[in-house]
Amino acid sequence: MIINTYVYINLRQRFVEEIENNFSVQAQILSNRLLVAVDKPCYSFDRLTTSKIIEPIIHLINGRVLIIDSSMTVIFDSFYVLNDKRLEIYETERSLKGESVSNIYQLENYGKAMYISVPITYADCIYGVVLISTSMEGVFESLDNVQNMLFVISLVTLILVTIISVFFASIISKPINELITAMKRTVKGVLNEKIEISTNDEIGQLAHAYNLMNTKLSYIEKQRKEFVANVSHELKTPLASIKILAESLIEDENANIAMHKEFLKDINSEMNRLNNMVDELLVLADLDEEKLALKFSRCTLNSVVDKVVTTISPLANVRNIKVTVEHKDRIQIVIDQGKIFQALMNIVHNAEKYTEKNGSIDIVIHCKNMHAVIEVQDNGIGIPSANLPYIFDRFYRVDSDRARKTGGTGIGLSIAHRIISLHQGVIEVNSDINRGTTFVIKLPIEPRLYSI
Repeated sequence: MIINTYVYINLRQRFVEEIENNFSVQAQILSNRLLVAVDKPCYSFDRLTTSKIIEPIIHLINGRVLIIDSSMTVIFDSFYVLNDKRLEIYETERSLKGESVSNIYQLENYGKAMYISVPITYADCIYGVVLISTSMEGVFESLDNVQNMLFVISLVTLILVTIISVFFASIISKPINELITAMKRTVKGVLNEKIEISTNDEIGQLAHAYNLMNTKLSYIEKQRKEFVANVSHELKTPLASIKILAESLIEDENANIAMHKEFLKDINSEMNRLNNMVDELLVLADLDEEKLALKFSRCTLNSVVDKVVTTISPLANVRNIKVTVEHKDRIQIVIDQGKIFQALMNIVHNAEKYTEKNGSIDIVIHCKNMHAVIEVQDNGIGIPSANLPYIFDRFYRVDSDRARKTGGTGIGLSIAHRIISLHQGVIEVNSDINRGTTFVIKLPIEPRLYSI
């Protein structure tokens, strides 16, 4: 409506200006021609000459022509009504003062009309006025038609825009409502639901992001349930053993000291197992809350690796697994010795658990491109390629049955990955089924400590 109003006002202004300019030019031409009918010394018009000048061209002017002398007396009226009558109107008064004037009036019997007056001048003397009046009814009627047409166009356009807007609003709101419904179901715990929105706009991208999030949440929830089940089983087994051993000691009044010591050793072993599990859970909690503080110092990485081998060897010897280490380079590095020892221990221990009897674990340490590289290779059962992307996820275990037998909780590799990442390093893994697995750890020799 604003645009229509603007168009209408500008169109009306241009029409009026064009008509005004046209009649002003015609009045000025008449003014110039009428100079020959003026008796200059007497400031009067020769009426016969005036009629001879105007009547031949009166039909070319679409309006009423009046010639008024300096006393405001009409000496010629093309309608022959006001001859010899005084016409004291605003336009006449202003033109006798030397001005060209035009105005539009609403006349009672004739409707809208335009008055244009031009002075008849010669040598700075004003002898009279040429006054032309023309009807504007046709012009304003045409303008009204244009306005009505613009209104109809606007109304039709508004209706079309409304229909199109409602249509597109329903198209847009439908996937949004589906997304809101799915989110509400997710809040209630219903996971792994996909939203089928195939558009390429922002809503489609949002739906895709939601599907990814829901998939990840479903995966995490599955891992959490498995972890709870695994931890419950792991806690239940040593607790059951401790309970049985303790009850045996209580009920057996004649047990000798050697049997007491044997039972107490078993109880102590199970307690150590529980303690290790709790320690891993506490480390995991610190990792989640980013409370894991690193104490950097310069040391020899080779000695840390040797300490890991020394620690793991008694467990490996039980199943006749040979652990060897090859030091290609002696590496001085800035690390948190305790945390790197824990990470390497988790990786090597994982290799030991999944290597069959009489197998081998080979560790190689060397330097490459200002990075310390530690390779841990075993000839164990290997990891399926489909599982490789997830082995560093917390609680993830490739073989749950095997993990229960070996005491694994699916936390060790996740902790190792986080510790190495905090050292600005990377850990990679390659594996072949029934041929073995190789872990490659790369640590910067001079880490940027300010970025940690």
